[in-house]
Amino acid sequence: MFRRTAKAVESSGNALSESRVAKTLANANSSELIPHIRALAKSLESASESQLIGEVGEVRRELARGHRPSEPHLLVAGLALAYEALRRSRGICLYDVQLIAAMAMSRRCIAQMQTGEGKTFVALTAAIHLAMAGRGVHVITPNTYLAERDERLAASVAVRLGLTVALLPERTDAVRKTPAYDADITYGTGHEFGFDYLRDQLTLRQQAQERPGERLLRQLDPASSSQRMTMQRGLIYAVVDEADSVLIDDASSPLVLSFGSNDRAQDADAHLTAKALAEHLKLGEEFVLETSTGRIALTEAGVRRCYAEDVAIPVLQLVRPWTEYVQQALRARYLFLRDVHYVVKNGEVRIVDETTGRIFEDRSWQDGLHQAIEASQDLNIVAEKYSVAQVTRQRFFRLYENLSGMTGTAVGCERELHDVYSLEIEEIPLRVASQRIVYSTRFFSRAAAKNAAVIEAAISCRNQGRAVLIGTRSISDSEMLARGLESHDVPFELLNGIQNADEAEIISKAGHTGAITIATNLAGRGTDIELHDDVRQRGGLHVIVTECQTSGRMDRQLIGRCARQGDPGSAEILVSAEDTLVAQYGPWLANALCREADQNAEVHADFSSQLYRIQAAAERQQYAARVNMLRRDIARDSLLRSVR
Repeated sequence: MFRRTAKAVESSGNALSESRVAKTLANANSSELIPHIRALAKSLESASESQLIGEVGEVRRELARGHRPSEPHLLVAGLALAYEALRRSRGICLYDVQLIAAMAMSRRCIAQMQTGEGKTFVALTAAIHLAMAGRGVHVITPNTYLAERDERLAASVAVRLGLTVALLPERTDAVRKTPAYDADITYGTGHEFGFDYLRDQLTLRQQAQERPGERLLRQLDPASSSQRMTMQRGLIYAVVDEADSVLIDDASSPLVLSFGSNDRAQDADAHLTAKALAEHLKLGEEFVLETSTGRIALTEAGVRRCYAEDVAIPVLQLVRPWTEYVQQALRARYLFLRDVHYVVKNGEVRIVDETTGRIFEDRSWQDGLHQAIEASQDLNIVAEKYSVAQVTRQRFFRLYENLSGMTGTAVGCERELHDVYSLEIEEIPLRVASQRIVYSTRFFSRAAAKNAAVIEAAISCRNQGRAVLIGTRSISDSEMLARGLESHDVPFELLNGIQNADEAEIISKAGHTGAITIATNLAGRGTDIELHDDVRQRGGLHVIVTECQTSGRMDRQLIGRCARQGDPGSAEILVSAEDTLVAQYGPWLANALCREADQNAEVHADFSSQLYRIQAAAERQQYAARVNMLRRDIARDSLLRSVR
């Protein structure tokens, strides 16, 4: 392989001996390495598949000697092999910007790469290169659909190089999962990799608690001694797709491995009693509520009311202080909204992922909150699950020796990526200049007026023969807009996590002529919206952001669905004084919007700078909460280690 590399370097203008190739490339930057990668890939076109696999073996041996994948001569060799494998299997020839992004990820960076620039092929290229070290690469995706899709693509490419690819199965036992971890490249979701890590820790903990005789018998058994006790063979290389979503947005909640049954909770009557009491407690007098922080606290008067003589406290059922039941009932009543934070499906409360709008099938809130919500919805109150292991996502991802990733919206969270994960961001230039038009933000005093404007804008674009994507914050908002379009007899597609239809199929059709698609938050993220030619000629896809998120990155992610790879497209943001962001974090802005609104409830002054200010304040608050959660996790782990 390195003889080929030497010849490639020579063909690109430098006549050198093989021994001097590494020294020549050592000081080259990413752009300077591209001609060498292309020259080497060109020389590989005539190689047979067995010869390609042999060349991979040379790279493997070099890495086994202690060289790092980020060393320039290995970058040239590894990326050239991945380039040729992609060309042979998929007919794809990587662009310069894609090669630069793959190099950035091989150097433990986050590649900031705009939507539509071919990030899927970049992740695969980087994963193939890192996999040549033979230590296993975990390609981490935000959802199962992307893992399944990308694994199919990777398998058809990696086989050309003698590399193995596997999909990490979910909700199954270790026997089926271990082979997936033995593959050179393993695709899966971030939470599944994390939960498997926790399961392995439980296994190791149980092994450490074995009596000496049991341990000796197991070690003497040839069958068991030759087997790995854990599913994972180490946390070495991680390539994270949509890195800001996985490393930051999802990191607001820890990974908690828990067990439980579907039996009725022993303290069910306590939750029902707390619910009945919470309905009569007076806001401001008996309890205080801070919607921006999610804090609810009983006042002294509220505590006295909880223990009043007319309250029949089921003392024998309590598993925690009585006032905690009441506070959870208050949270269920005032802070957690149906079809926003959760849905009720088949008589069960299922949590909605606020970042994506997807519904979690197997997650529950802790400390009695899940049971309080079940009580608030008059459902069967099931027993609490008990935690056996937990870890913050931040601490889990920091365990990887080489963490890298890519996203279209890393800019803006540089500090958190650096401070928490020691990751730098490398901005990758656009291959084709963007034609996106973002219109001025429109402001309204009432949500009803804003929704009417959304429907009017969508119908107007549809009448022009364009396609429209409407992004909503919650399931209830998406259904409200759906009813509005129905009242105008306008066809549309609804994607909010409740439907059983294929999400990718729905979102892929969003570029058809006259199509209107309503999607909760970022549902369908990662699926390409392909424009029909007539839509492209009429101005492309129009994205309507119906409510700003607490993080401006999420708004940019939605806007990034239009005008990809040089296509035309446009976007607009609509804001009302009743929106969650404004009401919770900027009540002063809500007052200003109500004061400036005309008779149609629209505001013609520009409050964009004020909006960005409260959005930045919300981001700072969420960042602080994530950092504090990580600190508590580290402190808890340190305490457990000292006890052991």
